[in-house]
Amino acid sequence: MRLPRTRKVGCVLVAVAAALALSAPAATADPSPRASATSQQLYIYRVPAPTEAAAQRLISSGFDVLERRSGADLFVLGDAGSAATLRAAGFAPSSTQALAPANWATPKSQSSPFAVAPAAAVDETYDGGYHTLNAQYAHLDLIAANHPDLATVVDYGNSYLKTRNSSAGYDLKAICLTHKQAGDCALTPNAPKPRFLLMTQIHAREIVTGDISWRFIDHLANDYATDSSVSTLLNSTEVWVIPVVNPDGVAEVQLGGNRPYLQRKNEHGSGCSNPPTASNQLGVDLNRNTSTHWHTTGIDTSTCGQQYPGASANSEPETTAIEALFRELFADQRGTGDSTAAPATTRGAMITMHSDAGMNLFPWGWSNTHTGNDAKLRAIAAKMSTYNHYPYGQPGEILYNASGTSDDWAYGELGIASFTIEVDSCGSFTPAYSCTAGQYSKNLGALMYVAGIAKAPYA
Repeated sequence: MRLPRTRKVGCVLVAVAAALALSAPAATADPSPRASATSQQLYIYRVPAPTEAAAQRLISSGFDVLERRSGADLFVLGDAGSAATLRAAGFAPSSTQALAPANWATPKSQSSPFAVAPAAAVDETYDGGYHTLNAQYAHLDLIAANHPDLATVVDYGNSYLKTRNSSAGYDLKAICLTHKQAGDCALTPNAPKPRFLLMTQIHAREIVTGDISWRFIDHLANDYATDSSVSTLLNSTEVWVIPVVNPDGVAEVQLGGNRPYLQRKNEHGSGCSNPPTASNQLGVDLNRNTSTHWHTTGIDTSTCGQQYPGASANSEPETTAIEALFRELFADQRGTGDSTAAPATTRGAMITMHSDAGMNLFPWGWSNTHTGNDAKLRAIAAKMSTYNHYPYGQPGEILYNASGTSDDWAYGELGIASFTIEVDSCGSFTPAYSCTAGQYSKNLGALMYVAGIAKAPYA
C-alpha cells in the first residue's frame, strides 16, 4: 500500500536503511528469482540493439530501456525474471549488473532515525543526501529571500495530483536569476534580456539532475559578487531554472527513502504496480507527451509502461504548464516545417537534463532528419563536449529516437537552441550522493557556455 504523501517526509525517509549503487558486473548466469522475490533486487541487462528498428522494438515491447548506450547495446532495468522475458521476446541479454545496497552515512540533518523532522525544510534529504521535493521548494524561497536583487520565484502551474485535489499535489515552480532591472523576470516574451532555461527531473527518478539544478542556483546567487563569469552572465541574461518539472513523480521516488522508488513518469493513471516497479508503474512519460511528432517513436503503448506518451499530445497539466511558461518567456521565432531554420537573430536557449547516458543531444529526436539549424546546434553541442567530455549528436545517431520530447518541442515551436544533457552514471543509475559534486563540476562549464550565448545562439 502506498504511504500517504506529505510535503515533510524527512521522518519517513530516515527510517529506511539501504541505498542503491551498482555493483561490479555479475556473472552472466541469470539471478535467482527466489532471491529477487525476497530482496526486490533489480538488475541492469545489456541487450544488443544494433539498429534503430531493434531499439524501437525493445522500447515498444514494454521493457524499461535506460537512457544509455554502449556501441550496439542498450541497457534494460528489470528484475530477476527479466532475462527470460527478454529472451522470449527475441532479445539476447549478454551480461548483468546488480543494483546492490551501499553503506552510506545518514545525512547530518537527520542523524537520529527517531527524529520528528529536520531542523528546517531546506535540510530534508533522502538516499544519502539528495534533497526532497519539500527541500527543493524551500531552497528556491530561501534564495529569493536572501538575494532579492537577483532572484524571483514563479509558480507556473499545478501538478496532475493538485489538479485533482488541491491538498494532494504540488505547485510547479521555477526561479529567475538575474541582476534585476525594470522589466526583468516578467512573464512576457519581449523581455529586455535574453533568456536561458535549465529544467531537470522531468523523469523523476533521475535524481542527480535535480541536485545539479540546486548547485547551479547556489552558484549563480551566492557567487555573483565574487565570480566575474557569474556577474557578467546575470548582468546581461535571465537564467531560469526549474529544478523539479515532475513533482508528483519525485514525491513518489523519495517515498522509497534510501532505496528510491524508480518512478519515471507523473502520477496520472491507475491499475499499475504500487509501489512502482521498473516495468510496471502508473503515469505518463512527460518527455513523450508534447505535440512535436507525438506518438511516433520511442514509446510504449501500455499505460503501465515506462515510455507511455499519454492518451493524447499535451494531455498532462505538467506539459501544458511548462509549454505555457516557455511561450511566456520566448517568442516564436521559427516557421513551420521540420527543415525550416530559425533565423540568426533568434534569442533564447534551453537545456533539459536527464541521466545516465553521458551525452549531449540536440533535435531532432523523433527522427534522424536534420533541423534547419543543424550545423549551429551541432557546433554548440561540440563546444559543450569540451567541458563535460560527453559524445554529442542527435538522439538517433548515438542513443535512440524518441518523439514528443521537451527539447524537440522548444526548438520546433519556438526556434530556440535546445539541448539535452544526459549526465553520466558515476557507476549507478541512482548514484551515491558523493558523486554529485563531480557530476555538477563536469557539467557547469556547459551550462554557463549555453547560457552565455542565449542572446544569439545561431549567430
